[in-house]
Amino acid sequence: MIENLDSLELCGLEVPCIIGDLPEERVKEQTLIIDLTLALDLRRAASSDSLCDTVDYARLCAEIRSVLRQAECRMIERAAERVAAVALQDTRVKRVRVRVEKRERVEGLRAAAVVIEREESCW
Repeated sequence: MIENLDSLELCGLEVPCIIGDLPEERVKEQTLIIDLTLALDLRRAASSDSLCDTVDYARLCAEIRSVLRQAECRMIERAAERVAAVALQDTRVKRVRVRVEKRERVEGLRAAAVVIEREESCW
């Protein structure tokens, strides 16, 4: 288990994409809400105050959007795995927690969500 790491949290990334298994879900985009917690050592970035010493989260968010839009996943579980894989491509990220939320697909249910945690060794 990786210990003594800092966290960089990205909250509420909205990604319009094709997601779902039902025929009507395969033709119209829905918005997924993505929350990420990246575990990494932030001391160097804190000392240098330089973007090159940390995760460029604007770039990471753009990559996640691109991957999910192209993937056209059927299940939010698969979408979460794709997001984790993108985040772990940065070798500074040692662990990632991903929450993917899909809203308003079941009457009376505000949202369904999945949460996964992955470490760098998984990829």
